[in-house]
Amino acid sequence: MSQRQSVGAAVRAVLDAADPTDKVMRARAAARDWRLGRLDVRFDVAMPDRPARPDAPELLPPNRMPKRGRGGSERSRIALIHALAHIEFVAIDLAFDLIGRFGAQFPTGFTDDWMRVGADEAMHFALLDRRLRGLGSHYGALPAHDGLWDAAAETAHDVKARLAVVPMVLEARGLDVTPATIERFDAVGDTVTAKILTRILTDEVRHVRAGTAWFESACKAGGCNPETTWHQLVRTHFRGAVKPPFNDSAREAAGLTRDYYQALAAG
Repeated sequence: MSQRQSVGAAVRAVLDAADPTDKVMRARAAARDWRLGRLDVRFDVAMPDRPARPDAPELLPPNRMPKRGRGGSERSRIALIHALAHIEFVAIDLAFDLIGRFGAQFPTGFTDDWMRVGADEAMHFALLDRRLRGLGSHYGALPAHDGLWDAAAETAHDVKARLAVVPMVLEARGLDVTPATIERFDAVGDTVTAKILTRILTDEVRHVRAGTAWFESACKAGGCNPETTWHQLVRTHFRGAVKPPFNDSAREAAGLTRDYYQALAAG
């Protein structure tokens, strides 16, 4: 009797998929197979330093990215949707890399949560890519930057650092800025995109909640204070600034209380 596929092999297959459609399909398959009990709980495959990437979009340093505008024209709306699609595309890899790299350190509930997150990110990307096509464009038509994966590389050695920076800083920032982005699309009559972003915002609250909960679990296991540990890790591993405005209510719903971020925002 052949051995079933392992969790490690399933998530590595997602990271090795360069084609966006293939990555989405592999992400959904991995999450489905895990949910149905078809994967062995073995983290037996090394994760790559960098996931496979398609030939397009061209990846530029953040300071070389062209200005997108504020979404008033169709051209600037396409540029903004493309940037959001790229964030979701990279977020697929972030979720599955987290499982493959660190899942063995946690109960299976950790894999439960991040498989769901990975499937969500795949769905978000597919929705945004479909919207781009509806506007006569597609993912890869414009350049993008690789800052999100830089954060993953910086924290590849430490799960607390990864959780502190990726869900609790970068995804939490999405909670802050997405409501205004939704209003911007609504203001120009693009209710289709606004509805997609509303769905994404709802899901991202759950993603940040998962990141915060597992960060606190790791801190409890290590006997360290979550807030002071988060401050230290963010100062060490995050190159940007934690700055207002904050969506305090969404952050609170995600378990990310002001005790975490107010001190850093105050300098």
